[in-house]
Amino acid sequence: MVKLLLKKSYRHKDLKEIKFKDLWNSQGVFTTMRVLGKPPKILFFKNHIDNLFRSLKVYTINKQNIKKNILNLIKLNINKNRNYDHLFRVAVNNKMISVSLRKRIKPKLNFTLKLIDYKRIDPEYKNLKYKKILSYLKKMDTSKSDIALYKDNKILETGTSNLLFIKKNKIYSPLNDFYKGTTLKFFFEKLKKIRKKNIFIDSLSAYDEIIVIGSGKGVVSVNSIKKPFWKRKSLKNYRILSMIYQKAVTNCPLYNS
Repeated sequence: MVKLLLKKSYRHKDLKEIKFKDLWNSQGVFTTMRVLGKPPKILFFKNHIDNLFRSLKVYTINKQNIKKNILNLIKLNINKNRNYDHLFRVAVNNKMISVSLRKRIKPKLNFTLKLIDYKRIDPEYKNLKYKKILSYLKKMDTSKSDIALYKDNKILETGTSNLLFIKKNKIYSPLNDFYKGTTLKFFFEKLKKIRKKNIFIDSLSAYDEIIVIGSGKGVVSVNSIKKPFWKRKSLKNYRILSMIYQKAVTNCPLYNS
């Protein structure tokens, strides 16, 4: 199980702190942001918040002053004197706002994927319906592996991140039925050359690299998949994407709430 270093819940009405609930599987939305350094930076902070607010609208969570309250609770729970390399999660439903902090686990270079026949509920949004995904992830060492979700022979996303597929130095993203995360959007804007197409399981052998990208994972090269068997042929594009991502980390402004 993931160890939470901070966990607090606040009711909407008056922001009074109440018994913590992680809100998994309730009708609501969340975002997970990477916090790093001292004083802290929050990577792609504005994009995370914009995505969260968009999802609140879709899920009709429209409590009075909700946007202002979320921003205030983030400010309240980020310690400017702490040296961070953590993930800060904000989860919201119609009853409360929950915030939590956990240590960021740095992925290993021998990272593997396990294919699972499953598509998230309303996959275009970062909703809290994660029961099945969490049941798989809690059995795994997430520094070494993740699940890759597929439906109708098409690979969609991992349990926590997005996927990019490289063939002859061309970069491809799955077409639809997945959440387009903040890190993926960053690379779409930065590279201008990511192509969208269906990634079929039976065409995996044609790809030279598979790269996992997300707030928690950063940029990770997949070493192998057991079934169907796939093995990494190159690290070339992983190294390029890692450099671009690391530059974004370095240039990220300080969190000034």
